[in-house]
Amino acid sequence: MDLGLTDRVYIVSGASTGLGLACARVLADEGGLLVLHAADEEELAAVAPSIGDPGRMLLVPGDISDPGTETRLVAAANARFGRLDGAVISCGAPPTSTVLEAADGAWREAFESSLLGPLRLARSVGKAATGEGASMVLLLSSTARSPVMDAGVANGLRPGLAMAAKALADELGPRGVRINNLLAGHVDASSPLEFEDPADLATDLLDTIPLRRAGLPDEFARAAVFLLSPAASYITGASLLVDGGTDRSL
Repeated sequence: MDLGLTDRVYIVSGASTGLGLACARVLADEGGLLVLHAADEEELAAVAPSIGDPGRMLLVPGDISDPGTETRLVAAANARFGRLDGAVISCGAPPTSTVLEAADGAWREAFESSLLGPLRLARSVGKAATGEGASMVLLLSSTARSPVMDAGVANGLRPGLAMAAKALADELGPRGVRINNLLAGHVDASSPLEFEDPADLATDLLDTIPLRRAGLPDEFARAAVFLLSPAASYITGASLLVDGGTDRSL
């Protein structure tokens, strides 16, 4: 299937690691023009050659929790490529803790980096995006649907961001701008990207995954890029679970 991404312009935040990097690689393979963002400038520069043609991407480092970073990213896309068709928005990983033990400071810091920063970027892209089927995908996790142990902060913040995206879908839909959530399950570390080592997944945990394995980064990235693309032109406000069948709800 031709996803219709050739020469469309997308911001990818958190593009130096994890699913952000995986999505950047798939977008580049599909012919997209990319504005790549990450907090660590050196790390972003180091991985950029593995993503695609340097002439078809622009690197813009910065802290997503700093107000103004979202404005710089949108301005960079328009200045370099003359348009903006959407974004892949990474939502970070709040610190591991229970709800009872997480300090107020941890909640505040995670709110800025994992909820408010990504939301500012989504709002800015939504306002500035080209109306020709513009689209955004928020990279969240299955904790937005079902809480997990020792992820109290993420359990609290991710559903809020997912619901804010749902509300944005209502607000942006009349302008032809779509926004969806990708809810990722366990990610396999058997690729060059660093995720969970399958050997560390307890047998009883694997038994809860109908496919009996963690997912590969490209399996999540391809789903995200499909939602981003014009091929998914009638999908907005959705939260797509990519978890090997772990979630049992409809």
